[in-house]
Amino acid sequence: MKLLENFPLKDITTFHAKVFAKQYAEFTSVDELKEILSLPNVKGKQFMILGGGSNVLFTGDYNGIIIRNAIKGIEIVKEQGDDIYIKANSGEKWHDFVLYCVSHNYGGVENLSLIPGTVGAGPIQNIGAYGVELKDTLFEVEALNIHTHDVKKFSSEDCKFGYRESIFKGEQKGKYIITAVTLKLNKNPKKLNTTYGTISKELEAMGIANPTISDISKAVINIRSSKLPDPEKLGNAGSFFKNPIIPNAQFEKLKAQFPEMASFPAHEGHTKLAAGWLIEQCGWKGKRIGDAGVHKDQALVLVNYGDATGKEIYDLSTKVIESVKEKFGVLLEREVNMV
Repeated sequence: MKLLENFPLKDITTFHAKVFAKQYAEFTSVDELKEILSLPNVKGKQFMILGGGSNVLFTGDYNGIIIRNAIKGIEIVKEQGDDIYIKANSGEKWHDFVLYCVSHNYGGVENLSLIPGTVGAGPIQNIGAYGVELKDTLFEVEALNIHTHDVKKFSSEDCKFGYRESIFKGEQKGKYIITAVTLKLNKNPKKLNTTYGTISKELEAMGIANPTISDISKAVINIRSSKLPDPEKLGNAGSFFKNPIIPNAQFEKLKAQFPEMASFPAHEGHTKLAAGWLIEQCGWKGKRIGDAGVHKDQALVLVNYGDATGKEIYDLSTKVIESVKEKFGVLLEREVNMV
């Protein structure tokens, strides 16, 4: 296994910023990953695992080793009644995995269609969309201990999932590399989630009264495609900011001042706000500073119009955060990982 030197990351990250890694390697199996981690010039050095490159912004060249996850494969682990347990290796594209499940009528992840990135990134972020989160169907995560090279299994409870949070972003950050994920899905899906966002309206526009999981997947794809730019055509990482969750008392004060404020129920005593709405009210939608900009159709998305550096996109995000804080007293958090 040989490390490549001064490797360009522009084409393997969805922001397509011009940055380089000091060294680069790729693995297609757990054994290859162990081999890379055992190399003398890797042990004890700074490195980062990269999957689809869809939830990361490099603000400058990476002075370490990028190790790219390319482990592929999907298999059925077991079936119990209507339940089916499906294992996907971490280098699989998430959307391809969703399409596999939908095509076989395995229900549970259809609302998560068209989310960019790999399967392995899902548990780290507890990806979610349209009223569904990965934790709702996750059964087990397999992850390699970076130091011992042992593979450990984490149950859904072990992962300590929260809103865009998990143990892999908290106490176990940097200690494990996810190699596979097993989900518990349903072979006879009847409880479909069509109430969140504009799914029901899109289904109505499609002329569908009794939707299947395939219909819901298509509706979500239609909605996301209309809102979110294709990263192959316009550099972006999807939603750049988390939807903020605030105490109900604070929300009531803001609602009185801004009656049109978009909101959703959150955990007890709290309300989730739509970050995109807050940003749009601050006048950022469609605004551009050089080649860094806020998307014209979805204010939650920052974009690279061509030659923006990661630093320029980061600086734009800081300006957005400051303006929302000034207008609403709400602090936005970046959802995209900064490097």
